[in-house]
Amino acid sequence: MIPDINYWAVILATVSTMIVGSIWYTPRVFGTYWMKATGVTPSGNARDAVAPILVTVVVSFITSWVLAGATFIAWKFYGGGFLSSALVTGILLWAGFTAARFITHDAFDRRPRGLTILNVSHEFVTILVMALIIGVWPPAGA
Repeated sequence: MIPDINYWAVILATVSTMIVGSIWYTPRVFGTYWMKATGVTPSGNARDAVAPILVTVVVSFITSWVLAGATFIAWKFYGGGFLSSALVTGILLWAGFTAARFITHDAFDRRPRGLTILNVSHEFVTILVMALIIGVWPPAGA
């Protein structure tokens, strides 16, 4: 079975990751804590952000595409509503892959527990927003 994917939803979900990240890591929200916990000091040069932003866009597109495909497969297999399939699939993939891997690596890297919680929570919100977008705009065959 080849998953039917709404690529407009995938593109919008990709863009949403940039919006969520821009809000989440702004100094007025969690950015100040994140910079302190990671030891990152902004250079003040906007060009320094270009490469990380491009990487984020590519990786976010891949994540959105995989989530859309996994949602379609789960929906076909289990039935039910497409939105609920997207949300449950997103949460399960986040818990089983994203959160589990962050926690493992951060424990070995001896990162502050608060930083791990901050980043895992950011990923949870990001995946939920992506799942919501994908679930609200299912492919034509759904």
